[in-house]
Amino acid sequence: MDTNDLIPIKDNLGLMRDPNTFAIINNSSSQYQNYLRLKKQKEMEGGKIRNIEEEMDSIKDELSEIKSLLRTLINGSK
Repeated sequence: MDTNDLIPIKDNLGLMRDPNTFAIINNSSSQYQNYLRLKKQKEMEGGKIRNIEEEMDSIKDELSEIKSLLRTLINGSK
């Protein structure tokens, strides 16, 4: 495919359209690098959220266990 055959996309300098397949092609390496950086950042944020959810589940389990032990202590002292 010859890059001279590509059609520029209006209002976006980094994107071009292939007239044969109508595919949109990113012609800007800086935009692509920015996309990869943002994708990696979102993946890291997703991992942080999963870790927080796991920690919260663990805290809930431990709190439930503490409540059960307290009930046992209270009922046993009567």
